[in-house]
Amino acid sequence: MKAQVARWYFDEWGPLVKGATVESFDRKLDDYLNSNQIPLIVMAVDGEKVLGVAQFRCHEMSIYPDKEHWIGGVYVDSEFRGNNVASLLILKVQEVALSLDVKKVHLQTEKLNGGLYALLGWKALEQVNYRGVDVLVMSKSIKR
Repeated sequence: MKAQVARWYFDEWGPLVKGATVESFDRKLDDYLNSNQIPLIVMAVDGEKVLGVAQFRCHEMSIYPDKEHWIGGVYVDSEFRGNNVASLLILKVQEVALSLDVKKVHLQTEKLNGGLYALLGWKALEQVNYRGVDVLVMSKSIKR
């Protein structure tokens, strides 16, 4: 499963990371193999098939040292897009955040209108160009 996620990440974001390889993405995922501490990865699976993934991590964007907790790496296999998998992954990361006593989470998206995140109640903070890509930075206060 981890190899599949590494391949997705490399295909999607590899061109943005200097010197990236599938293997480097795979090694980085080792840091996320936690269940009750950050960083961690949430997976949507059906049997042995991974449908999608999302990460909960710290300090994703170096230009925001004051913003600690982030959702990132949200990816759903093209075969399963449009089936609420991404929404369920995001909601699960929010649940995990609460269980770890995290009350505010941030993210960045290339959907400059906020896309799915806006529909799920995330608020736009600002649009920036980060590592050569225009992104919208968003946040959400997580409550029970």
